[in-house]
Amino acid sequence: AAPAPLLALAVALRALNCVLVRTSFVPDEYWQSLEVAHRMLFVILNIHNYGYLTWEWANSLRGYSYPLIFASIYKVLQLLGKDDVQLLIWVPRLAQAALAAFADVKLYSLVQHLENAETAKCVFFCQLCSWFTWYSCTRTLTNTMETILTIFALSYYPIKGSKMGNSCKYLALVALAIVIRPTAVILWMPLVFSHFLQEQRKADLILQNCIPVGLVTVGTSLIIDRVFFGEWVLVQLNFLKFNVLRNLGTFYGSHPWHWYFTQGLPVILGAHLPFFIHGCVLAPKRYRIFLVAVIWTVVVYSTLSHKEFRFIYPVLPFCMFFCGYSLKHLKAWKKSAASFLLLSNLLPALYTGLIHQRGTLDVMSHIQQLCHNSNQSQAFVFIMMPCHSTPFYSHVHCPLKMRFLQCPPDLTGSENYIDEADVFYSNPLGWLNEEFYNDTLLPSHLILFNVLEQEISPFLALRGYEKTATVFHTHVPQGRVGSHISVYRRKAETNH
Repeated sequence: AAPAPLLALAVALRALNCVLVRTSFVPDEYWQSLEVAHRMLFVILNIHNYGYLTWEWANSLRGYSYPLIFASIYKVLQLLGKDDVQLLIWVPRLAQAALAAFADVKLYSLVQHLENAETAKCVFFCQLCSWFTWYSCTRTLTNTMETILTIFALSYYPIKGSKMGNSCKYLALVALAIVIRPTAVILWMPLVFSHFLQEQRKADLILQNCIPVGLVTVGTSLIIDRVFFGEWVLVQLNFLKFNVLRNLGTFYGSHPWHWYFTQGLPVILGAHLPFFIHGCVLAPKRYRIFLVAVIWTVVVYSTLSHKEFRFIYPVLPFCMFFCGYSLKHLKAWKKSAASFLLLSNLLPALYTGLIHQRGTLDVMSHIQQLCHNSNQSQAFVFIMMPCHSTPFYSHVHCPLKMRFLQCPPDLTGSENYIDEADVFYSNPLGWLNEEFYNDTLLPSHLILFNVLEQEISPFLALRGYEKTATVFHTHVPQGRVGSHISVYRRKAETNH
């Protein structure tokens, strides 16, 4: 086992990591975990208008197993009378940070068993230095949990020379990863297949490990989803059908086939890239299966047109293994290389964690203040941004009337389908005048990116809105996303 001081170091670092990540990455961080958990809790308590489920949940594409973790945290806080909005925001992230710390230490233990303490330290160092791991590992994303479970599973994977191999444990963790994010099956296919080929007692492996583990995890997942959906549904199958067979993910953008090789992997590896390549050349034959898993995963994801950095996040721990192997063998250059890795990762980690895209989280504190106003029941917040730009009730925690622009993909197959957000952006002024034709329908507060202000200024002036706050968001505004977020309030005298 890894020494206790190492665990203490990892926990302290990941807690600091959690506090130093104040930016938003992708909407799924909230909309597929915390928002769902918030709604689960309050549906159980029979309080409605207190959570929101996106179209994926209406179409049973997502499972409740992962949000249940956060709903349980919320329930404990509520029982303790500590369900303050700040705790609801930070406790799930700190829980994720603690799991990430345990995963870091598991990775160390694995390498220590396979190689030696020196190599283990080098891999551990590379893992802690990785800017993308820093950016992602404390976020409440299914990709983060998939990566953490992958490291746990890897530590029990029966690779040649490992005494920690345990078929039942690693298969259970893989099954759990697949329940939480069905695409985890891609990464683990070559590893499980390789294990099956070298296993002497193949029938035992299937009958005593694979089948029982599969039945228990899928059964548990089915029961959890039955409770919350109110009907039997196999979400993993729906998820794969939607994303792979119907390829509807392209609705959210598409990239060329080579994107993961030319941009995706080089960006998430950053300064680790030369060490990764060097480590792959140096590493003994028995670790080739790790490299096969990385290449296979990136190749399979390359065939899907919708691509994101976070999709290949689970291959990063495998890459760190090779980076650490390289670092250990640099001998005289080791200290210089380690300093280079640390410094070159520090800047992107701090910039992406503290500065880039922070406005959509910062603006939530302005909305939270409305919960404490005497006229909370009259407040109506309209978020006029690309849909799901901000979190929702999980970051407000009071039954405020809120609305945002919708953007579900077309599930009916109609040729001229346009979602609400696109309709709005094609003519913002016309849309607002049509939607709020009567003063009694007007929102009390508008939240929007500054790029929209000029276009809708006649509406703002005529309806008596005044700007009450400007919040910094990003140095690189693009399209509908501005550099700053503006908060507008309707003046009291016009607010009859």
